[in-house]
Amino acid sequence: MAIEIIKASGKKVPFQADKLQRSLLKAGADPGLAGEIVAEVSSRLFPGVSTRRIHQLAFRMLRQHQSHLAAKYDLKKAMLEMGPSGFPFEIYTGELFKAAGCLVRLDQMMEGFCVRHEVDVIARAGSTLHIMECKYHNQRGLICDVKIPLYIHARFQDIARKSDPALQLQGWVITNTKFSEDATTYGTCAGLRLLSWNYPANRGLGEIIDTSGLYPLTCLTTLSRKEKSSLLDKKIVLSSQIASNPGLLREAGIGPEAQPKILEEIRKLCPIKDASHSDISGLLPVL
Repeated sequence: MAIEIIKASGKKVPFQADKLQRSLLKAGADPGLAGEIVAEVSSRLFPGVSTRRIHQLAFRMLRQHQSHLAAKYDLKKAMLEMGPSGFPFEIYTGELFKAAGCLVRLDQMMEGFCVRHEVDVIARAGSTLHIMECKYHNQRGLICDVKIPLYIHARFQDIARKSDPALQLQGWVITNTKFSEDATTYGTCAGLRLLSWNYPANRGLGEIIDTSGLYPLTCLTTLSRKEKSSLLDKKIVLSSQIASNPGLLREAGIGPEAQPKILEEIRKLCPIKDASHSDISGLLPVL
């Protein structure tokens, strides 16, 4: 009988070794290493162990072998660390839309028919204006319920009533965690586009990051929490930004002895490739 473990939501579920193995393989571990880690983690389980604890065990073992693979494996946690405010997540969202070929502006005021509205991210692609609300959470298990798309839809409608008729407006709700079932049902019915860690299926935030290579710097295992915060304060959110400008490490107070290891992890995590929007156009349909 499978050991019951506890998810972040508090729900008890049976431990699935094959699910852990798939996540390790997705991060880039070879089958032999993935099997070794699964076996070791399985030997340390006990009834009621949290999924967070299981993840930590697997992460530490993976990090001992390849830090850049551990960075990929820890991606969901890295998205929770883009705080404490939600602004770094808004900057990161803007970078995704820039990679999709959009002109992007952050933290804008837009006139509505009734009142003015503060908008997190505006991205323009041709005659389409994408208006986005970003909902950042820093804890596992927190979700966006139906109230979020309800009020965002109301704001979007007010802005649309005042907008230039030559523009086609598209509203978005983007979160680093998940939506409730009612939130996705209402949001899609109302014509909003929703993007979360795992929604839409096979085209969620995690999939977009792995496909595009736009890894947040918070996933780097060679940076301390303090160093990550220092870089985020400077509005640096992407690992690739550091690769393009290594001087950012010095500006963040990171000594020359630590910099080569950090840059090596980034090099393995984000191989240099064409940064055109074709990489994610199928996952982030804005054009």
